[in-house]
Amino acid sequence: MVNEPAWKLARRLVIACGALAHEIAALRRANGWSTVEVKCLPPELHNRPERIPAAVRAEIRAARDTYEEIFVAYGDCGTGGALDAVLREEGVERIAGAHCYEFFASPAVFAALSDAEPGTFYLTDFLLRHFERLVIRGLGIDRHPELQATYFGNYRRLIYLGQAPNAESSSQAEAIAKRLGLEYQFRSTGFGGLEQSLMAFTGSPRTVQWRA
Repeated sequence: MVNEPAWKLARRLVIACGALAHEIAALRRANGWSTVEVKCLPPELHNRPERIPAAVRAEIRAARDTYEEIFVAYGDCGTGGALDAVLREEGVERIAGAHCYEFFASPAVFAALSDAEPGTFYLTDFLLRHFERLVIRGLGIDRHPELQATYFGNYRRLIYLGQAPNAESSSQAEAIAKRLGLEYQFRSTGFGGLEQSLMAFTGSPRTVQWRA
């Protein structure tokens, strides 16, 4: 058996959606994961989810000779199972769940929220920080305000799933709900399944509490 070089055995890589960069960096610092490195793909890929599987595969193959272990911090994220097919071929695991709303809230809670009101628009800390760029400008609502009714006409409420919320972020989320004409609700989720998955990947024995 060929011995792996020590520099490789000590290193792990998380290939992550850019929408999770802030939270993963916070967990990495708080837990002292000095041997864990993170490669984030652009969050704008969510506007073209069919491109996510190929982008993740390319990162996995580029990292094979450098890292002992690789983990993917993506949900299915609208790929319709295509990401899972790639990961099976590559022998790499990902965080469980369809998307970040589910693994932050937990599958059971998210299912209950969705059943109670299918017409729910969800915000995370990331989407709240980048709402204007990703939603208003990204969907062209800034240039064509009439599109707001087209995109949000079937929604009835907005739920802010906060990972590290504060008074300012809660006020911002409520203002977005009012702007879209939606009922507002707030739930503090912490890092949910993201934290649990990374703890398992790194073999960490403890859970930390982090605040912004």
